[in-house]
Amino acid sequence: MDDIIRQNLIDAGCDKNFIERYESCGCDKKQQEKMLSAHRKELLDEVHEKERCISCLDYLVFMMKKEEST
Repeated sequence: MDDIIRQNLIDAGCDKNFIERYESCGCDKKQQEKMLSAHRKELLDEVHEKERCISCLDYLVFMMKKEEST
């Protein structure tokens, strides 16, 4: 595997196991695309979960400020 691709996978948060499985696909580009798509979905799910957590915190701060002003 090209060093640039390996580094890109690392930068994208892929662990060693993922990279090894990706490499083992060799020339099967469709399988590699499926793996990348699945990893992307996992990352996006994490982002959405963190956004939900941030919204909860924002609401708590809002309620605290509202309580202070009454």
